[in-house]
Amino acid sequence: MLKNQRKKAAATKPPPEIDVYQETLNAAAKLFRKQGYAATTLRQIGDAMGIQAGSIYYHFKSKEQILDKVLDAGIRVVLEEVRKRVDVLPADASCRERIEAAIEGHLVALLQHGDFTSANIRTYGQLPVGPRRRNGAIRAVYASYWDELLEDGRKRGELRGDINLAVLRPFVIGALNWTGEWIDPERGSLKKVIQQIASIVFDGIVSHEAARARGR
Repeated sequence: MLKNQRKKAAATKPPPEIDVYQETLNAAAKLFRKQGYAATTLRQIGDAMGIQAGSIYYHFKSKEQILDKVLDAGIRVVLEEVRKRVDVLPADASCRERIEAAIEGHLVALLQHGDFTSANIRTYGQLPVGPRRRNGAIRAVYASYWDELLEDGRKRGELRGDINLAVLRPFVIGALNWTGEWIDPERGSLKKVIQQIASIVFDGIVSHEAARARGR
């Protein structure tokens, strides 16, 4: 009996040569992104890592705890990249410069941490109440950060006063969230894509000639 218990413990003990904690998150993020939370099992996560699912329990109590960590990392890295780029701008930077910096940070986070950010984007609306509520707190922080950027621009007179920011912010962030699915940084300059997106946000898609004609 004792011999069998030792064999079972040896089978589930994580191999020392890999960082099971981080590799579990990496593998889970890929699977959550690809097939969603409900369809992903601990066995699949273990198989993706080349270990037995039991080894995962040395670091995580459940699949839901893994999900919490993946979702949290997915939104925090976006917030950090955005803040980092906006914070280095001079105090007199225009609203357009600040929003363009925020767009850059958002896109860089999506491209560099795609599995985590996409897992957050793809699974959030399908989550159980617990994970949705817990991750909702940091998502609210990120939304508030954008609200402050936009409200500041409006106070400076750089944004139209008739635009509802409660519509503008989710519209912009929602559009940015899916750029990771079609942007290929190896096929062109990411900087040019960022400038193009900023131009669409601030200048629209109507030609200058048409805009002038409409204003007559």
